[in-house]
Amino acid sequence: MLLVAAPSSGADDAEEKASAAYTWKNVRVDGGGFVPGIVFNRAEKNLAYARTDIGGAYRWQESSRTWTPLLDSVGWDDWGHTGVVSIASDTVEPDKVYAAVGTYTNDWDPGKGAVLRSADRGETWKKADLPFKLGGNMPGRGMGERLAVDPHDNRVLYLGAPSGHGLWRSTDSGASWSEVTAFPNPGNYQQDPGDSTGYASDNQGIAWVTFDESTGTSGSPTRTVYVGVADKENAVYRSTDAGATWTRLADQPTGHLAHKGVLDAENGYLYLAYSDKGGPYDGGKGQVWRYATRTGEWKNISPATDADTYYGYSGLTVDRQHPGTVMVTGYSSWFPDTQIFRSTDSGGSWTGAWSYAAYPERTNRYTMDVSSVPWLSWGANPAPPEQSPKLGWMTEALEIDPFDSDRMMYGTGATVYGTRNLQQWDSGGKFTITPMVEGLEETAVNDLAVPASGAPLLSALGDIGGFRHADVTTVPPLMYTEPNFTTTTSLDHAESDPDTVVRVGQLDSGPRIAFSGDNGANWSAGKEPSGVSGGGTVAASADGSRFVWSPDGTGVHTSGDRGASWTASSGIPQGAVVESDRAEPKTFYGFKSGTFYVSTDGGASFTAKASTGLPAEGPVRFKAVPGKAGDIWLAGGKAGGTYGLWHSTDSGATFTRVQGVEEADTIGFGKAAPGSEHQTLYTSARIDGVRGIFRSTDAGESWLRINDDAHQWGWTGAAITGDPRIYGRVYVSTNGRGIVYGDDNSPG
Repeated sequence: MLLVAAPSSGADDAEEKASAAYTWKNVRVDGGGFVPGIVFNRAEKNLAYARTDIGGAYRWQESSRTWTPLLDSVGWDDWGHTGVVSIASDTVEPDKVYAAVGTYTNDWDPGKGAVLRSADRGETWKKADLPFKLGGNMPGRGMGERLAVDPHDNRVLYLGAPSGHGLWRSTDSGASWSEVTAFPNPGNYQQDPGDSTGYASDNQGIAWVTFDESTGTSGSPTRTVYVGVADKENAVYRSTDAGATWTRLADQPTGHLAHKGVLDAENGYLYLAYSDKGGPYDGGKGQVWRYATRTGEWKNISPATDADTYYGYSGLTVDRQHPGTVMVTGYSSWFPDTQIFRSTDSGGSWTGAWSYAAYPERTNRYTMDVSSVPWLSWGANPAPPEQSPKLGWMTEALEIDPFDSDRMMYGTGATVYGTRNLQQWDSGGKFTITPMVEGLEETAVNDLAVPASGAPLLSALGDIGGFRHADVTTVPPLMYTEPNFTTTTSLDHAESDPDTVVRVGQLDSGPRIAFSGDNGANWSAGKEPSGVSGGGTVAASADGSRFVWSPDGTGVHTSGDRGASWTASSGIPQGAVVESDRAEPKTFYGFKSGTFYVSTDGGASFTAKASTGLPAEGPVRFKAVPGKAGDIWLAGGKAGGTYGLWHSTDSGATFTRVQGVEEADTIGFGKAAPGSEHQTLYTSARIDGVRGIFRSTDAGESWLRINDDAHQWGWTGAAITGDPRIYGRVYVSTNGRGIVYGDDNSPG
């Protein structure tokens, strides 16, 4: 096996030169996932960061009003570091920024957490490994911020840890960390103590850290520090000696979790947003309190009475230009909409972003313009009091620009919204909310398809279903609808009839399969065989006359009438991955647990092949080459076991392992290189010891790594495809950074 690289004096240099010709961009969706945190730097105008639960961190670019991704350099082995549990921007040296990273605290993520530090606003990073895991995608991830830089002595940082690991501190600008052993309470709140997976049963730990900047001088650690703990009876602690000793704040409210703690040092108020649950999905009751830091007085300043509250509070911010102005969100108000409250008298009185006129009609203080991201309407036409587009949901991030009282941003489960005329709220006018999300791409990608004609790209995405992109540089008008799957798990098109497309996915109640006769522009639902519980995988025959579906919950089935009726397939086990031959209309393939299956009667019956040496464990993905009957490439396996890339030219009767490919997770095809007889192969793989995105123009005889260390995107193992119309174009799936595409800009 030859790993192609440009001539060089060193391997690392060769690797860089080999991949330098590729340009990488995102297919535009704009958003698509939960944004639990937004942080403005309080010393420099227009410097802001956003964190996502699985898709990395971003920096705001005011000149273009877009977000710049900062963690694309996270590689395959450290994929968990794309989950950002907290972010902190240094007010003493604004070029410095920190990110606490790690996706899961249970065994779903095998790696430990880390604190990344940057001296160039996230362009490059250094890493301090932690002895415990962090949970950017765990319950309670909307609380915070858990990471904070001392505003007087920026060598000092604090980090609130989950899982009972307590409070941690760095005194060397994040290079090393040690536990604050004097801190008395590591938290005790678990969403579901009985959850055997360790996901909902994790102790949500330390929720936030806030400094009282009025108690310090430049160059010395701030004296007074407040810490929020996930403990309903003991939620807030304070140190008045720069963290040497800690005490529980006396007379504090109990019975709720303090999601946020935001300090107005000018007026001497600590504001706290409480919920009865950790979020971001749950929460049925909440309160807002104000603590007077100089007198110790507590005051319940909740915008709604307990009897009228059916949600928890979280998103919390103070207008730094007018500190008496405070805003808070009812983050878990799912119906009819989220709520945002605003006070201009330090919580003495509040107004809501919307209110009822005569139920169910609403009066809004805002207007919404989602024309830049039109799919945010979800194609919905709800009955009052619901509206489309919604103000949002899971609104745990809310920040007023510290330099501009008119600008506010908030995160939702799907986007970042914002306004530039917020003070219209107070003057009786209407402020305008628009998406402020361009450049922030947070979808998780399950499958990709590029037909030979028609749309440049069809996608299967988590949470928002997927899109037909008529132009990958433009946000599409709407996701797939009729039906609108919450998550699309698999899609396929007929190779010789690209207008015929099928997709399957998740829906609370079926149908979980849909068909299109116009290249994915319009859809109609099919019927389901009994027992279906989820999407699984689906395949369309080469001519579009038949379909084979391997859904969750029941066995493989075949249909010749676009899902009007189904017949159970024989000879193939439930849960097999299915694909079609891309030249022979009656031939379908399946794979499960090391065995390859073939049907030559349109999926009615399958026969297990005698081919051996294929991976029996771990995920496997395979595809047949367009236009070549029986030509199949199979990738997958499990670390520590059988893992790699295999090729068959006899419809799976035999497979040959591709030498030099130690690990491979995806396989896709694109237009042949000039002068080549073979379609171009693309894979996410480890080849000759190097992990990356690779291309072969000679049927796997040699491979070129086409990405570089700055463009790795964590885990890229779900799907990959070339473009049959553009040589060198490749589309890469990510798990939280959207769909990435690359073009070869090599001379000639």
